[in-house]
Amino acid sequence: MLYPELFKQLESVRWDMDKDIPWSAFDGAKLTDEQAQTIKMNAITEWAALPATEMFLRDNRDDSDFSAFMSIWFFEEQKHSLVLMEYLKRFRPELAPSEQELHEIRFEFEPAPALETLMLHFCGEIRLNHWYRRAAEWHSEPVIKHIYTTLSQDEARHGGAYLRYMKRAINNFGAEAKSAFAKVGVLMASARRTAQALHPTNLHVNRQLFPRDTIQSRLPNPEWLEHWLDKQINFDAAWENKVVDRILHNMSLLMDRSFRTVQELNRYRRELAASLSGGPTAQPA
Repeated sequence: MLYPELFKQLESVRWDMDKDIPWSAFDGAKLTDEQAQTIKMNAITEWAALPATEMFLRDNRDDSDFSAFMSIWFFEEQKHSLVLMEYLKRFRPELAPSEQELHEIRFEFEPAPALETLMLHFCGEIRLNHWYRRAAEWHSEPVIKHIYTTLSQDEARHGGAYLRYMKRAINNFGAEAKSAFAKVGVLMASARRTAQALHPTNLHVNRQLFPRDTIQSRLPNPEWLEHWLDKQINFDAAWENKVVDRILHNMSLLMDRSFRTVQELNRYRRELAASLSGGPTAQPA
C-alpha cells in the first residue's frame, strides 16, 4: 500500500494555518479590490475538492489504498479553500464566499474511467502548481503571496502522490494504464490549441446539467478564470510551455520513453491503441 508512506511524507511537511501564515505582515495598501475578487473565485474553486472526492470514492470502490489517500488529498485541498476564505474574512470580509456560493459547486460528476480520471487530476495538479506560482508573482500583498506559494507547493506534492499511483497502475494493468494516461496526457498538454483552460474544474462532467456542468460555470462569475489567466496573472505561452514540459517529462518517466513534444506522445498513444485493439501498430509520422 502507498497510503501509509504518503501519509507520513505529507504529514511531515503539513503547514499550520495559524503558525505558518504570516497574518501580521498584511499590507492593505498592496491589495486591490480586483485582486481580492480573484481570491474569492479561487476560494470557491478549491471547494470543488468536495464533489471531486465523492467522485473518486465512488469510482474507486475496488481500490481501498487510493481511497484512503483521498483522506489526505481532501483535507489538504479543503484547507486551501479555508485559508483563502480566512484571508478574505480578515481583510476583505464583504467578499468572503457565502455557504450557498460554496454549495453551488457541489454536484454529481458522471462516472468516468478511473485511470483516465487519475491522469486528468495529475495534470490538473501540475497546472494548478504553475497557476499559483504565477499568482504569487502577480500579487504584491505579502500575505497572499505567501499563501499562493504555499498552495503551489501542496499541489506539486499532490501531483507527486498521484504519480506514485500511476506507476502502480502501470505495474498492475500494463498497456491499458499506459493507453489511458497517454490519451489524457495528449489532451491536457494541448491547451495552446483550445479556447478554454484545460483543468478539471473547467471540463464538462454531467450531461444532464449542461452547460452548467463545470465547476467554473457555477461560480458567481463564470468568466473569471480566462480573465484571471489572460489579463491578470498573465499566464502566457512561456508559462504554458512549462506545464507542457512537466507533463511530457513525467510521461517520459512513466513510459520509459522520451517524449519531447505532444505530437510524439500522440504517436505513442496511437501505437498503444492499435496494440490494444489487435490492429497494426501505428508507424511514426
